[in-house]
Amino acid sequence: MRETKLSARTGEILDRLESLYPDADCELNYGNAYELLIATILSAQCTDKRVNAVTPNLFARYPAADDLAKAALPEVEEIIQSTGFFRAKAKSITGCARALVAEHGGDVPRDFVAAVKLPGVGRKTASVVLGHAFGIAEGIAVDTHVLRLTARLGLTKNNDPIRVEQELMKLVPQKRWVKTTDLIIFHGRRVCNARKPLCGECGIFDLCAWESKQAYAMGEKKPKVKDGSRPVEGNARSNSLRRSDGVWGLGTPTKGGLRPPARGAEANSLRRSDGVWGLSTPTKRSLRPPAREAKANSLRRSDGAWGLSTPTKRSLRPPAKRTSK
Repeated sequence: MRETKLSARTGEILDRLESLYPDADCELNYGNAYELLIATILSAQCTDKRVNAVTPNLFARYPAADDLAKAALPEVEEIIQSTGFFRAKAKSITGCARALVAEHGGDVPRDFVAAVKLPGVGRKTASVVLGHAFGIAEGIAVDTHVLRLTARLGLTKNNDPIRVEQELMKLVPQKRWVKTTDLIIFHGRRVCNARKPLCGECGIFDLCAWESKQAYAMGEKKPKVKDGSRPVEGNARSNSLRRSDGVWGLGTPTKGGLRPPARGAEANSLRRSDGVWGLSTPTKRSLRPPAREAKANSLRRSDGAWGLSTPTKRSLRPPAKRTSK
């Protein structure tokens, strides 16, 4: 029953997005399947705009798989350097070109299983190429935009691309698989971006399950709820698990764990040099520095941090000072 309702809501979301972006399509520039394959490999950890700035020179120099297969790595690296990870990408695209020549006569295979066996090609790349170059829907390409939006929309609770793809394939009819990725990516780039989503301008606001949407729609700078987890409520700011990158931790502090010590007990804190609190608070007998009057028995290390336990009456005690007769 729940899956039926979710499937219906997913269909309504796609219908709405299709009306908002009737021209949604792959934004990589290509002239044939070979060019789309190479461009998609280069797009990893890089914007389509940057790839589109690089590929005209690349394809002018190596117009076919046979040409790229014979290319010298330093020359390819120089051309694609601005896409990032250029050495690894140069190996991937030249290796892919050699595999195309050796196993497929220089042509891009139309079979999904054969495509994912090519160097530098995974499920996402294979889905993009087969879907847009040949109109073959064998999967749903899941990139960072799809991961982010499906989580915000409440279509999945997973963050693994393969599991997200499997869940989406159950919710979306196969004839819409190729377009699903294009629509979600279009919306992710134009409205539902990662850092500052324009929730007040969102055309699917009423269909979105994201808890922070209202805060962003109202223009709040620091919404009380972030992606994936909920910060501490009220004014218990000292108990937050917010990291330096602004992302909340796995859960809120509990009564006994993941909480910094009270303000008056700073000497017993587990706060590290990077400002992040440790996994638990000091207990009565453990992780406590010695009393002020017992400095000679301390386990304080040279770096200024207290040891794992306090000295006992008979152990870890320096010898008594000898008095001269």
